[in-house]
Amino acid sequence: MSSTYQSFRIDWQGIGIEIRWAPNWTNSSAYPVAHLELISDGRVKLPVTETGYRSHFTSREAVEDHGGPVAFAIAWLNHEAQGEAWQRRVEQSKQLSLF
Repeated sequence: MSSTYQSFRIDWQGIGIEIRWAPNWTNSSAYPVAHLELISDGRVKLPVTETGYRSHFTSREAVEDHGGPVAFAIAWLNHEAQGEAWQRRVEQSKQLSLF
């Protein structure tokens, strides 16, 4: 697809993240699809991805209803960060390791 992306930078829990947003990814009014990408600095894990990269297709309205791409991404990260796997990762990162 030939889409125009807007880029935003945030710091979430000490992790730098680039948010890329294409509100009209399909360039079609008949089948409107928006595209959101999250890319963490150094491709470190995020609650929504083990690889540091997440591609998410959605509707423009869903993102706008959350206040735009930055607010949507932060709400998504915060929601997923409440999960047990992320909480365990946070706790393990606080502990010193000899190996």
